[in-house]
This record gives sequence, C-alpha cells and structure tokens, in this order.
Amino acid sequence: MTTDLPARARVVVVGGGVIGTSVAYHLTKLGWTDVLLLEQGTLSCGTTWHAAGLVGPLRASESGTRLVQYSAELYARLEAETGLATGYRNVGGVIVARTEDRMVQLRRTAANAAAYDMECELLTPAQARDLWPVMAVDDLLGAIWLPGDGKVNPTDLTQSLAKGARQGGARIVERVRVTGYTVAGSGAGRRVTGVRTDRGDVEAEVVVTCAGQWSKALGDRAGVTVPLHSAEHFYVVTEAVDGVHPDLPIMRDPDGFTYFKEEVGGLVVGGFEPEAKPWRSPDTIPHPFEFQLLEEDWEHFSVLMDEALVRIPALAETGIRKFYNGPESFTPDNQFLLGETPGLRGHFVGAGFNSVGIASAGGAGRALAEWIVEGEATTDLVGVDVRRFAPFNANNRWLRDRVAEVLGLHYAVPWPNRELETARPFRCSPVHDRLAARGAVFGSRMGWERPNVFAPSPAEPRLHYAWGKQSWLPWSAAEQRATRQDVAVFDQTSFSKYVVSGPGSLAWLQWVCANDVDVEPGRVVYTPWLNARGTYEADLTVTRVAADEFLLVSSSATTVRDLDWLERHRPDGVTATVRDVTSAHAVLGVMGPRSREVLQALTDSALGEEAFLFATSRELFLGHATVRATRMTYVGELGWELLVPMELTTGVYDLLRAADVADAGYYTIESLRLEKGYRAFGRELTPDFGPVEAGLVFATALDRDKDFLGRSALAAHREALRAPGPRRRLVSFVLEDPEPMLWGGELVLLDGRPVGQVTSAAWGETVGACVGLAYLRRDEAVTADWLAAGGFQVDVGGDQFGIRATLRAPL
Repeated sequence: MTTDLPARARVVVVGGGVIGTSVAYHLTKLGWTDVLLLEQGTLSCGTTWHAAGLVGPLRASESGTRLVQYSAELYARLEAETGLATGYRNVGGVIVARTEDRMVQLRRTAANAAAYDMECELLTPAQARDLWPVMAVDDLLGAIWLPGDGKVNPTDLTQSLAKGARQGGARIVERVRVTGYTVAGSGAGRRVTGVRTDRGDVEAEVVVTCAGQWSKALGDRAGVTVPLHSAEHFYVVTEAVDGVHPDLPIMRDPDGFTYFKEEVGGLVVGGFEPEAKPWRSPDTIPHPFEFQLLEEDWEHFSVLMDEALVRIPALAETGIRKFYNGPESFTPDNQFLLGETPGLRGHFVGAGFNSVGIASAGGAGRALAEWIVEGEATTDLVGVDVRRFAPFNANNRWLRDRVAEVLGLHYAVPWPNRELETARPFRCSPVHDRLAARGAVFGSRMGWERPNVFAPSPAEPRLHYAWGKQSWLPWSAAEQRATRQDVAVFDQTSFSKYVVSGPGSLAWLQWVCANDVDVEPGRVVYTPWLNARGTYEADLTVTRVAADEFLLVSSSATTVRDLDWLERHRPDGVTATVRDVTSAHAVLGVMGPRSREVLQALTDSALGEEAFLFATSRELFLGHATVRATRMTYVGELGWELLVPMELTTGVYDLLRAADVADAGYYTIESLRLEKGYRAFGRELTPDFGPVEAGLVFATALDRDKDFLGRSALAAHREALRAPGPRRRLVSFVLEDPEPMLWGGELVLLDGRPVGQVTSAAWGETVGACVGLAYLRRDEAVTADWLAAGGFQVDVGGDQFGIRATLRAPL
C-alpha cells in the first residue's frame, strides 16, 4: 500500500470496503488505470469485515440475478489472478418453509430459476434434512435447493480485489479521510472536480462514493441525495456443533427470520428481526469507527435465537463464541444505490447494500465501472438507480422510520402488491381526504398517496394480502365494469409533469424523443426515450402547447430520472428551459363511454368526435375552472385526462362526482391497460429491450427523416432481425382458467420447457380471467403462427395453467 497522496487522479474512489475495491478493480479492467482509492481507516474496516459473506445468485429479477451470478464467478476465479484467496466456497443453499404461503413463494422462486436458466430443486422436508442433517424438520412443509449458492470471507475478498486493482494500475491510500468534495459550475452544469481530505485536496474528473454508511453524510455535503440509514444487524458465532462441516450448505429459515452458515466447525446464526433497530442518524456516525461493533443486545436478539432453537435444537447445548452487532446501511426500498447522482456531474455512488453487499459487490462494481466508462448504464439497472429517489427522501426522520420497516420485511413473505406503511401519508393530492371518505385504499409511488382501489364502505379500506385472489378484487372488478360500460374518475395526480420551453426546445426534444414531436400545437405524441443502444430509458407523452413550449407527462416514479436524462442530452447551444410542474397540477382522468356526456354538460367547448380528436389537447372552461383537457387514455376507452391547477382540483372533482361518476383506482388501470396490451416502463419497457422486441417501432420515427438518440442502434437492430424476425418478443395473453390469480413474474412454458416470463398480470373483468404481457424467447422468430399453434402454459405457484398468447391485445 502506498502512503503518498497524489495531487490528481482521473478517478477517486471513496471507501475501501468490498464495493469500493470492486469498482477500482473493474475500472482498471476497462483500461482506466489512473484510479485512486482512499480509505479513512484500513481496507474492509467499516461494514465489510463483519458481513456474513453469503452469496446467493438467484434474485427476484433477471437483471439482479445476472449481477450476482457474475459476482460468484468472479470470486471463484479471483485467487488464480491475484494470488490472494477469497475464501469462496460453492456449498449450495437450502431455504425451508413452515407455512403454505412460504411454500408458494418457494415454488415461485423455483419457477424464476427456470426462467433464468438456473438450477433449483423443490425438496421434501426429509430431503432438506439429508442436505442439512443438524436441523429439525417436523414443522416444515418443504424447501428448495439452490446449488449455485456460496459463501466467501469478506475481508479476504476485499484484499484480493484491492490487489487486483493495484495490479491494474490503481493506487490505494489508507488513513486518508475524505471530508467533502470540490465542485465547479451551477445548476444543471454542476460538476465534481475533486475531493477534500484531511491530508489535502485531490483533483479528479470522476469521484465514486462507496463509503457505506458514511455515504449519505458525504452526499449531503455535496448537495446530492444518497438516501440510506444505518440499522443494527445481529448475528452470533457458536462453538462447534456435531455434524457441521465446511461444505455444509447455507440454510435460510425465513419464517423464523434466520439464516445459518458454517464457520470453523460452528454456525453463524443471524437474521432479520421483524422489528428492526435503527442506529444513529447518518450525520452523527462516529469517526474513527474501524473494526468496531456496537453493544450486545441479547434481549433484541432473542427473537432470532428463539427461532434458531426451533430449527436447530442442538443450539440449546452449544456455547456462543462471539456476538456481532454491526451497523449496516439500508435504503427506503431494500434495493441498493448505484449510478451518477443527478445535479452533480461526474459523481457516482455505490452504497446502501441492505446486507447483500458481499453477494452484489462483484456485479455492482462491474456495472458501475461500465457506467463510468461508457457514460450510461450498459444493462437494466433501473431498480437500483440512485435517481429513483428525490431530495425529500433524504430526510433523516423519514429514513429512520422507513428503514426500520424495510429491514423488518427482509424475510417477510414478499406479497406482490405489498405497500409500505411507515412515513405515510406523505404527498397528497387535493382530493385525498375526499377519496379517503369514499373508501379509498391508498398505495404510494414517489411519495404520492394514490388510490389503488375503493372499498364499498369507508370502514373497510385495507389490503388483505394473499397469493390468490385478494378480498379487494370484487371492488376493482366493479370499477373495471364502470369504466368499460359507463364512466369513472381516476386521481392520477402523481403523474410526472414537465414543461420544456424557449428557443431550441423543439430541437432538444426532437433529439431526445424517438418519435416525431414536430406537430401542430394541441397535438399529443406518444414517444419513447432511447439510449445509445436503442433500448428504453423512458416512455411518455409530449404535448406541443405552442411553437416553443411542450408539456411532457411521464410515470410517477421517474421524475428525477427523466429530468436528469433530459439535461444530460441537451444539444450544444440550446438555451431552452425545463421545469418540473408535477406539484402544480393535479390530473383527473375521466374515462368510459359516458365521459363525453359528463364533460360536455360542464363546458361550452365542443367535445364531439370531429371537434376534439384523439391525441389532442386544449384548455377549456369546466364549470368555473380552466383546465387542460387531453384526449388520451391508458385504459383503452373514450376519455380525457384533465390537468387541473392544484387549487381548483377539489371544485372540479366535486363537479364530476355530482355527475354520478364512479371512483376507480390504480388496480383498475392496471387491469384495463393489460386487456388493451398497453406497455409500462420498468416492466415491459426497460434498458434491456427496445421497440422491436416491445412491438412499438410504430411509436418511433425510424421510418421518417428524423435523427434521434439511439436511432442508428435501433435501425441496425431491426435490420439484423428483419429475417426471420425477433427471437424475443413481447406478447399478450389470457389465462384459459378463470380461477388462478397472476401477479407478474410467472414462468411461461411450452410443452414443459421454459420459454419466457410474465412481466405484468392482473384480473381482467372484461375477458373474465387474468390477462398479462410476457416476453417469450425462441431459437427462431416469435411469430403469430407459432403463438397460434398453442400449448403455452404459465406456472402459478407450482401449478401449470393454459394460456392463449397473441401478438395482438385481447381487446
């Protein structure tokens, strides 16, 4: 290790844990050798050293699974490259189930493994005991076996990655505390120019914050949002246990909140207790804090130990060698933080790994290094992108409450529609109280309270979770019928809304938008934003309001990401401005065959078919209010989205309610859009897919004389697949049996072989069964004839049911 601190480096990595060393290692592999890693103590001294070291590749998404798969492959071969052992051992993993709900989850997990071409086997309790002889199985219903699971020594892994980075040219300096960053420019042009340390400043083109639980405080000093909060995490190491050996698999008992792995003949016994214990505020974490633990708390640990005794009775007679209570940082949604931070160019973050940092480090380090080198993410990282959070998510009290809930749910049954409950209600539309009084069951997206469904009585508004059809389904079915047959009003205030205006606004949007937005004022264009690879970065509508003014409406969760993407792709010389007007306007969707009748009674403006065409937008008087009415729909019926000034919203809503419209929520929107085959960003439309696979080339200007970001890649991709056609394609489907409930993520099979995975699914009241969208794959082209031949099935918790798959939507 060097002790010299250079005056300049191309990249400065802040933090010498497993994440920071992985980023440095992978940057050198990509040819960026002028890398300086700074650690305030010594390598691995923060959170890394007391991690349990579990490496389980199978994750809830394909992108997450591929990331950890790479980690395991890297850890297995790193010693041969560096000469330093990582302690990696591929021992496999067993997950056991005490309840039928957990068994359904495990069957779904096994189906996910098949979708991702990973090995996974369902086990009986007796088979699980054969693999893990020291456990009791009398209370178990079953288990799964994951041969790809492994374990690693976190400190050894960090040292090996660090040596690999040094071999590639990186410099590592310990005992240097980064106290802040130097920044140049202002507004959207702010850029990091280096770091401040207790041993002087270092200039840099790129700074990567991988400082674990110290990352938020550093981000605060730089004016960027790094929302994470520490919580105490407990495990013990026992004395030797008969039957335990180095190749004993990892075992997880999520119904008992616990995990187990072998260590020196004994067991590591840890877990995630239902009532978590947040630690200090991020801005009060002490320094130095090297290789330190917090005070033992046997009372708090008792819930884990009591459950561990149920699974391993021998622990009652086994001594405890060491009690570990080490703080780890958690994020508001249990996914880590990766990417370039909005509002500060050149500053990247890799932090908040929610106790999966060791498993994720290899893949996350590579992904972040590629992002730095290429200038954009090279795979689908939307779920971990730091831009999914807004500045309000950095409030420490909000974080403390939310993180306590998130950690407590780590081993809970992962219900597909689970809503977090802490720090709510938060962002509320003007009609929130009116909707609550009418029985709204609220969900949350980007902090907004949104009605998911309406209970028949205000006394009933709550969700009862289950894998099958849940108690609210008849309520949503009634809302779907009202929308298809009559008229319903939806509070869609959470939509992201931006105004781009001024000289150059058209040129700017023509470059960023793949479709042609050079239309007459009052016209609305549906368009994707593509990256340089020709795959999706956003999916939105653009309304031309005037010659140099455009209104953009996008999904609720992508506000920060959209605005950052737009600024990053501003053409040189363009002086137009972009404003986030999300909180200035509510959106009330009036949808259904009677929507024209209802609105016409409230306005003198003509709303007839010829007078107000589809995909047009204009201001009109509605009652005493002036609103922007846009004839656009995400449910596939006649309807208008009303953009209403916040202060006028309650009056407009009351006018609509007086016209005897039904209230409807987002569960109904989901069902109706799937019956029509409408895609959603983040599920069907991701950075891993482009318009060819999604069947949306028509929503681009590829066949017109207009250049746009991603055009060349999209054109080359379409040409390469022109004959015989795309081998992976998004299809619509309807379940043949009306009884099973689908949620998305299910495996699709053909003649018993995996051929794809459901991206979205919901109950479709109009078709009388569950409907959805799925990406199917094939060695040849996915064609209408192939789909028409039939034989497709979907795996629903281990049972297979027939589906009718088509390129066209069912309605």
